[in-house]
Amino acid sequence: MEQINHISTTLTYIDNNLKTHISADELADIAGYSLWHFCRLFTQAVGMPVAAYICKQRIDRVLAEMSSGRKAVDVVLEYGFDTYAGFYKAFVRVYGCSPKKYLSLYGKQTKKSGGLLMIQEHEIRAALTNWDVPGDLPIHDVWIMDGAKVSGNVWSFGDGYILKAGPRDEMLKNLRIVRALAKQGFTASLPVPTKIGEDYLEGEHIFTLTHKIPGAPLSKENRFGENRRKFGFKYGQSIAKLHCALAEIEADIMPDEVNQYKLAMEWALPETRKQNKQWRMGLTDDFFDDFAKTFGDLYEKLPKQLIHRDIHPSNILFNNDEISGFIDFDFCERRIRILDPCYCSTGLLVEWTGVENIKEKWPVVLEGILHGYDSINPLTSEEKQAVFYVLCSIQMVCVAYFESVDEFKELAKRNREMLSYIVENKVKIQSIF
Repeated sequence: MEQINHISTTLTYIDNNLKTHISADELADIAGYSLWHFCRLFTQAVGMPVAAYICKQRIDRVLAEMSSGRKAVDVVLEYGFDTYAGFYKAFVRVYGCSPKKYLSLYGKQTKKSGGLLMIQEHEIRAALTNWDVPGDLPIHDVWIMDGAKVSGNVWSFGDGYILKAGPRDEMLKNLRIVRALAKQGFTASLPVPTKIGEDYLEGEHIFTLTHKIPGAPLSKENRFGENRRKFGFKYGQSIAKLHCALAEIEADIMPDEVNQYKLAMEWALPETRKQNKQWRMGLTDDFFDDFAKTFGDLYEKLPKQLIHRDIHPSNILFNNDEISGFIDFDFCERRIRILDPCYCSTGLLVEWTGVENIKEKWPVVLEGILHGYDSINPLTSEEKQAVFYVLCSIQMVCVAYFESVDEFKELAKRNREMLSYIVENKVKIQSIF
């Protein structure tokens, strides 16, 4: 908690000094850490490097000033951009569209910056007074990664509501996606209007209140029970149907695009190589060389579209053994579409230590997911060839990320074991199609 408070102090400093030059050295001194240690802690806490965070805050502040009527060319100079062209380029890199397009989609912006969400119960209670709901219902944290960590910005309120807080752009994107999916007949967590009829409460944080979607994540007993292939098939079919709906609304959402191959090659693979030596994972140079060449050859041929991106089993709800809906569209991005069914598969495999004989059971579930998806949204030959490499890319990203966060060291170990297992079973995985 002390480390988080120190990082929070630097976020306040950044927010108050966006018109001046801010260096990482200066912020490290404020936090009382060495430059290297501070940069590491900052990235873990905020989710992006210091320079990227400062740039985004300046972009957001310029956008807020522009939406209030000020001339863009004047504002960008105040916030450290040499030219409007430089600001425009930085904006498109962050948001994937022009400032004009962004404002047309999301409307007027506030001057509040992003950063860490450290919301106390009294703030949650105060926010809830803006809705016509009982004020004395119990508030519970929502856990992610099968109970490994509290989400930090999502709470269960009573038996029927979910309250969520987050940055304005992310929350409004989530709302747009949920509304668009609802129009297409998907069961979606639509917002409960506030007392004045708004979809959300805007303040220091954006709050949304939604009704819970009926159902719950499928139990481990069912995921890996005797009907595991059938349930895997249902996972795959539902992801395919979701993709069909997401493809229809992609042009309206203007999603960021992420290159999975580049992400792996520039960050995750080099870090995995280091851990391979450090922890004796048993991966050979031939594996890394084959990944780089074969996945690289396939990547540009893989279909890309708006996908869920965080489609682990906890975000897929079942009701009476049928999928009733999906939740948490915060991370929706344009990526290779095969990533979602593969991500769902690795999300099941992460239960490595909690299921008997999972090594024998998981390939059957994987096969069910892939064939279920293929039955609704036929996979291309390149996608079928890429499954093994996409699974490996997901695991390498997890290995690299979890090892960088002190509280996730055990998850890093588990994901190293999963990666080694997937590599050992390359032939079995590639024989699915």
